[in-house]
Amino acid sequence: MAKPRFSILLGGTLGATARLCAQTARTRVIAADSGMFHAANLGLTAELWVGDFDSAPASLQSQYGTIPREIYRADKDKTDGEIALDAALLRGARDVIFVGALGGQTDHAMGNLALMLALARRGVPCFASSGSEEAYPLLPGRLELDVPPGSRVSIIALADLGGLDITGVRWPLRQARVAAGSTQTLSNVATGRVGVGLASGEGLVFAYPTGG
Repeated sequence: MAKPRFSILLGGTLGATARLCAQTARTRVIAADSGMFHAANLGLTAELWVGDFDSAPASLQSQYGTIPREIYRADKDKTDGEIALDAALLRGARDVIFVGALGGQTDHAMGNLALMLALARRGVPCFASSGSEEAYPLLPGRLELDVPPGSRVSIIALADLGGLDITGVRWPLRQARVAAGSTQTLSNVATGRVGVGLASGEGLVFAYPTGG
């Protein structure tokens, strides 16, 4: 049986590319506050809408008035995005796309990336996308990226990286050590299927797929 994949709709910037529409097709959907704006552009129907609704205008709430809601106080101790993720996990999510997690307010974008890393540490596959930009958690192990040749690929080391392998790129690495804060692994270029192996440390992989 296929593992349930959930799309979490968040309030960051979004371009409804053909690639993103294909990635989110046939997923279960939970919207967080103004993330509901993205539903129509992606041809998605949410099964739940959560948040304090401080950024969802009355017109949007009227448009999606039939969607079940969970309304929270504004003085809660987590973001609407984390509430939406909790709801997805409660419903059996085993694979998560954070849609609209990037762009917009930097604090919320960083918070979304932190949520993604925490989820990956629990063994749940996930990534974030704005359509033109994708982000993947990088933990010890192996990560494969299916991006078109010519796509830009960058790795941000959040801790010292050890035993870093990068294949399928213009500038491959083998068993490299990359210090946290280094820009050595920014702006590589995919030449085929990109593989990233890591022995120790953690970080983020960003991809900018060509062609949409």
